[in-house]
Amino acid sequence: MTGPAVPFREIVLKVHSRCDLACDHCYVYEHADQSWRTRPKTISDHVVSRTAQRLAEHARTHALPSVSVILHGGEPLLAGPARLRRVCEEFTAALAGIAELDLRIHTNGLQLSPRYLDLFDEFDVKVGISLDGDRAANDRHRRYADGRSSHPLVLKAVELLRQDRYRHLDLGLLCTIDIANDPVAVLDALTGLEPPLIDFLLPHATWDEPPPRPDGSPTAYAEWLLTIFDRWQEQGRPVPVRLFSSVLSTLNGGPSLTESLGLAPTDLVVVETDGQLEQVDSLKSAYEGAAATGFDVFTHSFDEVAAHPGVRARQLGLAGVSETCRRCPVVRSCGGGLYTHRYRSPGGFDNPSVYCADLAALIRGIEDRTAAATESPAVRDPYELRAAQQDLTRTLLAALHDGLDGSGGEAWETAWALAAEVESDPAGQAGLDLVLAHPYTRTWLLEALEAVRAGRPVQGPPVERLAASVAAAAVHAGLDLAVPVAHRDGHLFLPTLGEVRAGGAGEAGTALVRADGEGFTVHTEGGALHIARGAGESPHWSPVRRLGAAGPVQEAGGPGPVPTLVLDDLDPYRTCFGTPAAQRLSPSAADAWSASLAAAWELLAETVPEQAAEAAAVLTTLTPLVGGAPVQAGRHGYGALGIAAGGDARALATALLRGFRQAKLRALAEVTDLYASDGSWDHRMPWQEEPVPFSRLLSETYERVGLGLFAPRFLAGVPQALDMIEEAAETTVDGKQLLAVMRKEINGTHGTSGRNGCKTDTERTAMR
Repeated sequence: MTGPAVPFREIVLKVHSRCDLACDHCYVYEHADQSWRTRPKTISDHVVSRTAQRLAEHARTHALPSVSVILHGGEPLLAGPARLRRVCEEFTAALAGIAELDLRIHTNGLQLSPRYLDLFDEFDVKVGISLDGDRAANDRHRRYADGRSSHPLVLKAVELLRQDRYRHLDLGLLCTIDIANDPVAVLDALTGLEPPLIDFLLPHATWDEPPPRPDGSPTAYAEWLLTIFDRWQEQGRPVPVRLFSSVLSTLNGGPSLTESLGLAPTDLVVVETDGQLEQVDSLKSAYEGAAATGFDVFTHSFDEVAAHPGVRARQLGLAGVSETCRRCPVVRSCGGGLYTHRYRSPGGFDNPSVYCADLAALIRGIEDRTAAATESPAVRDPYELRAAQQDLTRTLLAALHDGLDGSGGEAWETAWALAAEVESDPAGQAGLDLVLAHPYTRTWLLEALEAVRAGRPVQGPPVERLAASVAAAAVHAGLDLAVPVAHRDGHLFLPTLGEVRAGGAGEAGTALVRADGEGFTVHTEGGALHIARGAGESPHWSPVRRLGAAGPVQEAGGPGPVPTLVLDDLDPYRTCFGTPAAQRLSPSAADAWSASLAAAWELLAETVPEQAAEAAAVLTTLTPLVGGAPVQAGRHGYGALGIAAGGDARALATALLRGFRQAKLRALAEVTDLYASDGSWDHRMPWQEEPVPFSRLLSETYERVGLGLFAPRFLAGVPQALDMIEEAAETTVDGKQLLAVMRKEINGTHGTSGRNGCKTDTERTAMR
């Protein structure tokens, strides 16, 4: 095992080792480990104090922002209010000024009363209550030793916690699954209590002691849970259900939300009433001593426990599950199941979960039921992708404004206020959208945000860009609005419009930019300079050039000229490629560059009209590069490519197509999760021997699919690669959607990606 141990962010503190119920499914009293019999009933002051000291030491060492302490048992309320107050006081004092303390208690609720809840309110102790459903379901297992029902008292506790004065302490309900219970009745009983959360727990079992399956079905627990899922959906998801939320999160590339699923490393340690430090409590279901570490709070630090082989085994992510699990496509959602449920003697825990078939069926069932609702339309529709990118840019702009928090000075605040004024006018809003959609707006925002997050001052051009963008938007909209814009070294750049020479070399100052019906005027200390709409190159004005004056690509099925694009060799933020950007091209160089590009584009329009049409719909900006790869996708927003034009038209067309595919995949990855990000295996691509991460397998396959339609030699190995992607555990719901798009492309059915087999309206529009 390599790498540093994961610090503990959560401890389970056993404050009482006995219980007032005799639940026959309890792992503490009814399963293999019976160590509870030899432990003190109640935790001592000395154990409480020493544990609090150890936790504070651990939090300080690892600079933990917060830690959770879960009061547990047995039944923790049996410790009594005085003992629980001592626990709360000790931990609150020990963690003060070191880490935020999150106190919780898990109880059966039978002893819950206002005197406890007033104490918990004082220390902000959140309360979770165990309840297995309606009375019939709850009484199947949760009874007193004499057989009496616990259900009425548990409901009384839940109702007490729902009172306005205590509702903020409510963690929710924990329900242990029994497939003999009616799943709909169980869910209805739980949701009827309006808890903030429901947590369904699989009963602890191992391969040696498997869970009951009355009808012998290998997926009985999945079927029970999917019935609940369907009812939950039908009810409109009135209450979060942690198990379902976790599966939905991991299917979309997010984290697991529960210890029982997913690949997140364990960060929990248990402190028994005698101060013994143990692994996760559920291990007591496996065998006697399974949870033991041999450590205690008196002589050992939490770091020593974190380095224990048993703890480390649950911190290895993908490497910590069995070989069978590593080959399974749903492992990132199930994580091999709860560690305890993998146990089989004599081999130990290197097995799939005893609930393996259930977990796979549950995850696939949820995916089948929700894929259509959770898929991102950006994967299939280029206009949706463009809209999602625009939303991202606006989000980044708002984040920059919040991050500056007034440090941008008067120039920023003035520009921000003017942006709001421009935004209030429909034409101004459209103009601002146009400027914000410019790809190098993203470059500016990312650089400025990095400076803010690094604590570096953001001044000069990064602040001034906002004013220039607002001025450009006002000009596009024809708004009679004076916008102050800084100029440096005599240059004033307006994104999407061009560059004004507002003074001589070395001169700097502030100009007022005001639109009028014929263009716009720049007022400087030296006088006023008017730029007419559509004005060409002059000593005082360098406009951004536009290519393809003949119009965009024609309908699919016939060749057409290059789409209308901006040739941007002016924007200061265009230097975001691996190769230096060219300086302003001369008219003759620009004509030659444009001709080279037009020849390549015409070849694409003839050969792959659908891809050419999509590129025409989203590409807005091309920047000349000095050497390097023929086409590059840089660090900018969607819609730009850097091009070192020249040479063979077919080679440039191939490079254009490759660059467009690279840019599109990256744009998709920015607005949706295509694959999980919690680590990966290496994959051996069909066209090379060297193993690569999944992200590279996906990106190269995506490029080759597009290129293969232009030059069939690129399709070699692509079908095998698509199969590998389909079988990989990394792919999310949206990744699978993208895989379906790629298969349609190579099968010649890309134009029929609507679910009913017909072109969608947006696809028909994209073809125009």
